[in-house]
Amino acid sequence: MQASSLAAVCSTQQNAPCSPWTVEQVLALYEMPLMDLIWRAQGVHRQHFDPNAIQRSALLSVKTGGCSEDCSYCSQSARYDTDTERERLMPIGDVVAAAQAAKDKGASRFCMGAAWRGPKDNDLDKVLEMVREVKALGMQTCVTLGMLKEGQADKLKDAGLDYYNHNLDTDKEFYGQVIKSHTHDDRLDTLEQVRDAGINVCSGGIIGMGESRKNRAGLIVQLANLPKPPESVPINNLVPIPGTPMAESSRLDPFEFVRTIAAARITMPTSWVRLSAGRQEMNDELQALCFLAGANSMFYGERLLTTGNPDIDRDDQLFARLGLKAV
Repeated sequence: MQASSLAAVCSTQQNAPCSPWTVEQVLALYEMPLMDLIWRAQGVHRQHFDPNAIQRSALLSVKTGGCSEDCSYCSQSARYDTDTERERLMPIGDVVAAAQAAKDKGASRFCMGAAWRGPKDNDLDKVLEMVREVKALGMQTCVTLGMLKEGQADKLKDAGLDYYNHNLDTDKEFYGQVIKSHTHDDRLDTLEQVRDAGINVCSGGIIGMGESRKNRAGLIVQLANLPKPPESVPINNLVPIPGTPMAESSRLDPFEFVRTIAAARITMPTSWVRLSAGRQEMNDELQALCFLAGANSMFYGERLLTTGNPDIDRDDQLFARLGLKAV
C-alpha cells in the first residue's frame, strides 16, 4: 500500500490510529521518505506528550545468568558460553540501595530483572518484597521475571507493581529463528495475565537480529493490535554478545532504527516509546533523531542487565544540549 492510500485509510490529517493495523500499512510507513515519516510521527507525538520531556528508567539485574531458555541474543542463557556468570538473587537491602541511588540521579522508574524461565513461588515472594520496598521510595516499579504462572500477576499487583516487562522480541513469523524453548503464544499468555491483573504492560522487541523489514513491521503490528497497546514500548537495537548465536550479527542501518521508532509512535500514540539496549553505540545525533521520531523514554544508568549503557554524565549533557527535561 502506498503512503497516499495509507493516508486515506488512517485519516492522517487527524493522526487517527488504524484499528486494527495491518502489516501492509506499517510497511507503508517504513517506506515513506524519512523526513515525511518523522514529521508525521512528531505530529502524533505532540498530540499526546510534551515533546521535550523524557521519562528515565533505571534497570538492575537482581538475578543474573543461569537461565534455562535458549534466546539466541542473550548472554544469560545457560546454554551459551559467555562471560556472564551465574549469580543468586540479590539481597533486598542491596536492591533498595540501588533504587535509592537511581532516584537520587534522576530516574523515576526502577526496573528489576531476573534471568528465569519464570519465577518459583519462593523466589517471587522475595521479589514482592523488593517491589514493596522500592515503591516506598516513591518510584514507579517494574519487573521482568519471564513467564508467569496463574495467580503470580495478582500477587505482583497486590505488592504495588506498576509495570511488568515481557517483550515479544520479534514477530511471530521470525520468532522460531530466535527462540525455540518457548513460543510466541507463551509470551502473549503472560501479557494477558499481566493485563488481567491490572498491571501496566511494558512490551517491545529487539531489531537487528537478521529479521526482515516485514518482520519488524509485523512486530509493531502485533504490539499495536493487542487488546490494549502496551503503556511502555522498549525498542532494543541488538547488542551482539560473544558466545551467543547472534555474536556475529551485522549492525542495523541506524535510519532503519529511527523508522522503527517512528512506526511505534504512530501506531501506539499514547505509549511511552523507550530507547533501550544498543543506546551506548548511538551517537548523540542519532539519539536526537530518535527523540524527534517519537521516543520519549530511555534507560538511564551505566548498565542494562548485562550490557553497557551511556554514563549518566553523558546523558545529562545530552539533555542540556537538546533542552530536554526528565520526567
